[in-house]
Parts: sequence; C-alpha cells; structure tokens
Amino acid sequence: MTARTRTYGQYCGLARAMELVGERWALLIVRDLVLGPKRYNELRAGLPKIPPSILSARLNELEESGVIRRRVRPDLDAGLVYELTQYGSELDQILLDLGLWGARSLSHPGPDDVFTLDAAILSLFTTFQAEAAADVQITFEIQYHNTMILHAMVDNGDLKVAEGRYPEADLIIRAGQGSALLDVISGQLTPAEAVANGSVSVDGDLRDLELFTRLFRLTSAPQPKNGVAVH
Repeated sequence: MTARTRTYGQYCGLARAMELVGERWALLIVRDLVLGPKRYNELRAGLPKIPPSILSARLNELEESGVIRRRVRPDLDAGLVYELTQYGSELDQILLDLGLWGARSLSHPGPDDVFTLDAAILSLFTTFQAEAAADVQITFEIQYHNTMILHAMVDNGDLKVAEGRYPEADLIIRAGQGSALLDVISGQLTPAEAVANGSVSVDGDLRDLELFTRLFRLTSAPQPKNGVAVH
C-alpha cells in the first residue's frame, strides 16, 4: 500500500482508516461497489453530483491503497470495471453499520437529494432484522415513483435483494419517495396511517406491510437538547 500525501499524523488504526477511505466521496464509491463490480459510467450514474475529475482521483487513490482494483471484463463492450479487493470487501459490514447509524438521523430528503437504486438496496440490508425473520418466508416488491423497482426475498432469516419486478411477490409496496418507507419502519407512521395518507400504497394484505415493519426496523436517533449539560 502506498503512503498517502495527507495524513493526520496519528499512529492509530482509525486515523489510518480515515486516510484510506475518509476523503469526500470515497466511502460512497465503496458503497456502490459493495453490490458488485461497476464500470466508470455506472459509478458516475450512481453519483451524479461528483465531478468527473474527483471521481477519477478517488478511484486512483482507492486503487493505490489496495481497496479497489481494475479488471478487464471481455464479456462487456466497455470491458474495464472497478471492484473491491478482498481487503476492500472487509468494509462491507462496517458500511452497513455506519449506514444504519446515519439513517437514524435522516429526515425528509431535500429537493436536490438523490436516492439511488444502490442506496435503496443497501437500506434494506442495513435495517433487516434477521432474528425476527427466522421463521418467515415472504417476498416484497418495492416501487419508488414507479421508476425504480426492486424486490426483497426473506427466507428463514436470510435476505436477498435485487433490482426489478417479482411477479409472484406476496406484497407490492409503492412509495412516493424514499422517506415514505423510512417513516413507517421508524415508527413515525403506522402502516395503516401511511396507506391512509397516501404516502404508501400496497397490492396485497395490509398485515404483510405490518410484517415488513417488523422485518425492517430503524430506531430514530434521540433529538439533541439545547443548552449545556450540567452534572
């Protein structure tokens, strides 16, 4: 691994981790590679606000650090893809845990905020409750704005998520925006309230939406208190 030009000057594993993946956009690039190899243009599509020069710089830095690598895929027209190395793939669970921690502080998206397919897929993995799903077999199809569609298959504590429709889904969930489901799984709205106000609609039994909120859960972060703490 090459030495980084910018360092914290700390002999500390956390400081080193920040030097490797703490630059702006770096962790989001890793996030998008957790789900599999991607071409440069696919990374750009998933990160529409990153300047091309910054994307290229971050890719080079992550490659020099041994987090990602480039590989030629002969089966693709543009055959060069980026993928995580074995060392980089060890960030998988760390990213899920960090994403879950951050999601607890999410509010409604701003007008310019982007909600991508990769973010939607990973949000299901971060909030999945494997213990609650131990004896459950059910498939959900989730549609966002009718333009982004994925499905989640729960099978006795295991979860598989993929892009696209699932014709035999037990429940189809339609959410106007990403935060609509966040309101439900965080308990800000009950499933019945979300359906009643139109933020979520379903094809299927409402009880399956209630099951969804037990299988995918998020506890909101405590609200900060004003003033100075006195002990």
